[in-house]
Amino acid sequence: MTIGDVIKKYRKNLGITQEEMAARLGVTAPAVNKWEKGSTLPDVSLLAPIARLLGITTDELLSFRDELTDEEIIQYLQKIQKDLDSEDFHDVFLAVKKTIEEYPNCEKLIWQAAVILDARRMVDDLPDKDRYDHVIFGWFERCLHSSDEFIRCQAADSLFYASVRKEDYEKASQYLKYFSLENPHRKSKEAFINSKTGKKADAYRAYEELIFSGYQLLQKTLNDLRILYMEDEDHEMVKKLVEVSSAIASVFEMGKYDEICYGLDVAAWENDEEQETQIMRELLECIDTIGSFTKSRLYQHMAFKNTEPDFVSGLKQKLLESLGDEVFDYMKGNADWQKLSRKNEDAAAND
Repeated sequence: MTIGDVIKKYRKNLGITQEEMAARLGVTAPAVNKWEKGSTLPDVSLLAPIARLLGITTDELLSFRDELTDEEIIQYLQKIQKDLDSEDFHDVFLAVKKTIEEYPNCEKLIWQAAVILDARRMVDDLPDKDRYDHVIFGWFERCLHSSDEFIRCQAADSLFYASVRKEDYEKASQYLKYFSLENPHRKSKEAFINSKTGKKADAYRAYEELIFSGYQLLQKTLNDLRILYMEDEDHEMVKKLVEVSSAIASVFEMGKYDEICYGLDVAAWENDEEQETQIMRELLECIDTIGSFTKSRLYQHMAFKNTEPDFVSGLKQKLLESLGDEVFDYMKGNADWQKLSRKNEDAAAND
């Protein structure tokens, strides 16, 4: 905004006329009119009085404000969208460029305005869309140095896909450094680049690792959520989440043991003796399916260590020992539970 635009905006906000403003400042109404039109500028000695009258700082009067409020940014972005629907793209682009020049440190504005213009030129398939690369990509590059991690990652994401559109995979890979090693989006992007640059085995493995880690994150989230519902005594949701966990274990081909195990602590929580006995019996019967996911084609490019027989037998022994845990005290008088315990203890002794 020019100084004239600022004066006009805040004068109108105050609800005073040009004549009233002129009278308070000791100048003529035509002088105020010329300021607002941009024909002339106020005398330096009038800057402080004008700012005080308008209720703003001299920096704001001179448009030196580095940042816009979130609300102002939202309103401006909405204006860009509206203008793009009714005006020529190039005209809107020039207007946005001018605004960014006025607020060169407002990273949130720069990043989001760049996203809107970049997407719109592609959606509309402008015949000369590449002419805007230098400026729009330059805005994204500026945001790569933001102190805000989210803005950095979003800018890197835009530049990554811009390079992919041009099939410049070497340059696209350079933007991966802006994502942390733990960020799944980084691994996904690495896999995509590998799939396009003759490294398909690496791409397969990376995608499979994302599936495997995604499964683990899902189950941890469901488990934590289940505990929360247990604290609130919401039995219906607890059982629903057990069903979901079991279904996910099946879909991800993790093996029968994983499909069953999630209901064990819930049966104990509900003191459901029949359900507890059934689940424990099934777990002991299918304990050798632990690690069966290593044979699934879903993970055929991943390298897993073979499950040692000693590990399975050791796990079975721990499961048997758990039958006497305090959490199962309510089962002590249950004949089926005692029978299950003796039966498997005898089987373990004969192994």
